[in-house]
Amino acid sequence: MNDPVVVMGICGTYDLDSANGRLLEILLQECNSIGAETLVWNNGNTPLPMVGEDGCWSHPNVAAYKEMAESADAFVLSSPEYHGTMSGVMKNNLDWLSFDQTSGKVFGLLSTLGGQANSNTLNHMRIAARWIHGWVVPEQVAIGNIKKAFDDSGNLVDEAIRDRVSRLAESIVTSTTKLRR
Repeated sequence: MNDPVVVMGICGTYDLDSANGRLLEILLQECNSIGAETLVWNNGNTPLPMVGEDGCWSHPNVAAYKEMAESADAFVLSSPEYHGTMSGVMKNNLDWLSFDQTSGKVFGLLSTLGGQANSNTLNHMRIAARWIHGWVVPEQVAIGNIKKAFDDSGNLVDEAIRDRVSRLAESIVTSTTKLRR
């Protein structure tokens, strides 16, 4: 299969101009640089209703989200950590996905924290991705002290983190290519 890998980014905030949105953008740029195509679900422009909310099952944004997810070969989840877990926005995004869109597809994970980095959010997103039959790559990135992580131009300050983001992108694209054979 010679078609480029299609990677869908899902941000755990409503604003892609957030730290998580910027981190997701950097990772997706890395995916582009190695030949993948990328898509991003924009929660700010097209928010998903809460699962179970009146009328949610026929909401046009849900249909568009599921269609975009169906077209993707892989996913990148980028969530802030709130109270020891992923954001409610990320959880709702994951709740709208099903086996139809995710079975056998690769997932990459990113998280940000205001304080010290830890892996709670990454672990919780990993569990959710596995429950919808996704393959989560072992590389992952959690960035603590997020307010100091970017320079004034929006670039990651720490070279080691930039390298980890690059390796994560490479793992997502390489693993997806192998699984599509």
